[in-house]
Amino acid sequence: MNDAPDFPSRILTLFQNGAFDVAAWHWEPFREGVEQVPLYDAGPDGPRAALLRYAPGASVPAHAHEGYEHILVLQGVQQDERGHYASGTLLVNAPGSCHAVQSPLGCVVLAIWARPVRFL
Repeated sequence: MNDAPDFPSRILTLFQNGAFDVAAWHWEPFREGVEQVPLYDAGPDGPRAALLRYAPGASVPAHAHEGYEHILVLQGVQQDERGHYASGTLLVNAPGSCHAVQSPLGCVVLAIWARPVRFL
């Protein structure tokens, strides 16, 4: 019996010769100033993952995490109330945690949500 969500397996090459090629992806709107490349979405209460590209000065308003959130900064710098996170930083936000995210100079991150976030 297979209990896996109904979405296809994906193999992605994110880096070529040590560089992340943002032009190689089809970006679509996510929030004002933030674009996404959806990787999977298991429904309204399920896990979800996407590449997110923040334009310089873009932000995501305060939100609470219903499940774990994993953020891997691929390019640039992302920041929240706790600090600044440069390329190569892995953030793990626990269920119940809250923050607002900004990127004054722009960034690209891999975001993995165990459950949807709730905007405050």
